[in-house]
Amino acid sequence: MTDLPVSIVIVSRGRPDALKRCLLGISQLQYFNFEVVVVADPRGIEAAQSMAFSDDLKLLPFDKANIAVARNMGLTQAAGEVIAFIDDDAVPEPQWLRYLVAPAVQSDVAAMGGFVRGRNGISFQWKARSLDALGEAHDLDIDPQQASILTPPKGRAIKTEGTNMAFRRNVLIDLGGFDPAFHYFLDETDLNMRLARAGHATAIVPLAEVHHGFAANPLRTQNRVPRDLFDIGASWAVFQRKHVVEDARAHQWRRLRTNERQRLLRYLVSGGLEPRDVRHLMGRLDYGFNEGSHRAFGQSNLAAHPAAPFKPFTSIRRNSVFLSTRPMWAKKDHTNAADRVKNGEIVTMLSLSRTAIFHQLKFNEDGVWVQSGGIFGKTKRNEPIFSMTTRSRRLEKERGRVARQRGLSED
Repeated sequence: MTDLPVSIVIVSRGRPDALKRCLLGISQLQYFNFEVVVVADPRGIEAAQSMAFSDDLKLLPFDKANIAVARNMGLTQAAGEVIAFIDDDAVPEPQWLRYLVAPAVQSDVAAMGGFVRGRNGISFQWKARSLDALGEAHDLDIDPQQASILTPPKGRAIKTEGTNMAFRRNVLIDLGGFDPAFHYFLDETDLNMRLARAGHATAIVPLAEVHHGFAANPLRTQNRVPRDLFDIGASWAVFQRKHVVEDARAHQWRRLRTNERQRLLRYLVSGGLEPRDVRHLMGRLDYGFNEGSHRAFGQSNLAAHPAAPFKPFTSIRRNSVFLSTRPMWAKKDHTNAADRVKNGEIVTMLSLSRTAIFHQLKFNEDGVWVQSGGIFGKTKRNEPIFSMTTRSRRLEKERGRVARQRGLSED
């Protein structure tokens, strides 16, 4: 069966190195009917043009701080039946797209979302969540191995995360795309609420995984310390006016504001902020909320047909291999692994020391999936700190943990 045509849209601003890493990961996708649309600032466009496969990309210059407008720009150029979104500071697993869009074979499924792993490459930032009538997220308990197709009850919605989500193009167009009033934050939450209100089903697909690094941007540092809360305040004000009954707005805002202050105080205690920073950031939060209380919002007027024809990305069928090394051999083996990537393989390299060091996984600049840690150390953070095992058993366990996402053969 022919793969459904998919457009991957990436918005990038101020993070050219992260964008290159994201694109390198996309080049390893084991899906054979997709295009890539990059909406980026001048440095991002330059970074994309430096990639060996740059001729396969649709590049759209855009240098304004408005994620919703940027995503709508990508949507107007995207010609796939399904539009997938991934952040520039994220990397998809090789089987990501195949799992993510599989539920689209069912005509009632309009949206799809996957799981997101955090910066250590193992722990999850987000899994499955629903949204209540106030637009606040709550964890969902679903099957961790297969897609769950969900139609929420009235007043609620299913959450898709902005860095790992997909929608039918025609549904996005009918809904007016993303609301430009959400410059940053809550843009996909607003869309989720509108999808639910229109009666559409959403599929949550656990095996459709991306790795999200939370790279620095003008609004936060690499360690997630806030630099500015203006847009968060403004987006909440817009969201309340669109989706929250008027009687509930003041109470919700007091609670949200308290939560933001407590978050800032935690960074104050840990040394990330000073007292004057807390006062300044809370002032910016309030200023944003006041501005958002008067900001115009509404659906975008998007053309039904894409502005450019489908531009297939030249993807190749790659053999996925799982290799092991030890710290003393790591440099030589990593060079060999990088060469194998250049020769068309998907390479996972597991470097085990005779310690109980926690495991971490990273997709490096050479396109190698590198996992490191101790033979006796824990991978999942809820495991025991020390587990007695052998090297061969540990290799088998870690290979099995990523086999389906990485496309490893079952042997």
